[in-house]
Amino acid sequence: MITDPASAIKREVLQLIDLQIETLKRQSSLDSAELLDYQARSQQIRTLYRELDRIGRTQIQLKSARAY
Repeated sequence: MITDPASAIKREVLQLIDLQIETLKRQSSLDSAELLDYQARSQQIRTLYRELDRIGRTQIQLKSARAY
């Protein structure tokens, strides 16, 4: 089964956000490795949202081009 790239990216973002929320719910402080993981996930979320934005803009441009 082939899924569109945006759907796969959205699923990945949701999974990363769930991990971030679980990390923040912990009662104890984060150790260095956990903090690095948290920061890496945050960066990955930003990167994926940029990619979703790019995909959305491309789709709008394609629809506009077809209208002419």
